Amino acid sequence: MNEYVLVATGLLALVVGAEALVRGGATIATRLGVSPLLVGLTVVSIGTSLPELAVGIDATLGDAGAMAIGNIAGTNIVNILLILGMSAAMTPLALHRRTLRVDLPCMVVSALALLVLSANGTLSRLDGTLLLVLAVTYTALVIRADLTSKASPPEEQEPPPGPWPIAAVQLAGGIAVVVLGADWLVDGAVRLATDLGVSEAVIGLTVLAIGTSAPELVTTLVSTLRGNRELAIGNLIGSSVYNITFILGTTALVGPMAVDDGLIRIDIPLMAAVALLCIPVFVSGRRISRFEGAAFVGAYAVYLGLLLVLRT
Repeated sequence: MNEYVLVATGLLALVVGAEALVRGGATIATRLGVSPLLVGLTVVSIGTSLPELAVGIDATLGDAGAMAIGNIAGTNIVNILLILGMSAAMTPLALHRRTLRVDLPCMVVSALALLVLSANGTLSRLDGTLLLVLAVTYTALVIRADLTSKASPPEEQEPPPGPWPIAAVQLAGGIAVVVLGADWLVDGAVRLATDLGVSEAVIGLTVLAIGTSAPELVTTLVSTLRGNRELAIGNLIGSSVYNITFILGTTALVGPMAVDDGLIRIDIPLMAAVALLCIPVFVSGRRISRFEGAAFVGAYAVYLGLLLVLRT
């Protein structure tokens, strides 16, 4: 199959599979009576991050670890600057107190942890274990905060779209399609990188990062249009944390990954800088204004332009 067809088919499969997976998982979570923010931070975040996990494992097994790490660094930059920025540019985003006390610090800590662990040029199985410990700790903090917080009444939730059996089939079917789509996408991306003469890290930062962020983009925009802002914010911040801690942690356990020099010097520090940038933006007024959202989108456009000009 042509590499361009493989990439396009793989991306489509990832979007379709992630949509089914998120619908099924969110239905089950809603029936359990948990809040929209908790659903966004856990079930939806992990679900929309599964494309990155499938791509990462497939890339590692194919000796393309730089592509896996580039995918995560690029995806987190896309999540915050492009997707969160677009959502805020549409309608200003009010931030929940839990977001400032738990999610923002965890996002910053996970980004800085990756910066430190990757500085020696490799992510080892020990590094992967440490990242997974952070993932478990974050999940526990989120659940604890949700169970103990009485700051605001729960939002009215839409009725579940289907019964348990349908949700279970959606969940299982979505996982299967995501895994298949990731295999096609990585295969096509590796061929594309070879044909274009660019590094696997650059392909990970561009094609794969934007492609595997499609579930987050769809989920966030739909949540924004429906007025479910907590789910939108929770999905993006939760995905950014899980991408590093759960996705890269699990991928590193499958096999140690060499970290491309460009990733160490440029892209991972930029990802950490974006996480740090969120501190003053989030804390000032506990909201993200339309102007700040538009500035995020503009910053991503500049980053992508420089990446394509200087690294290809």
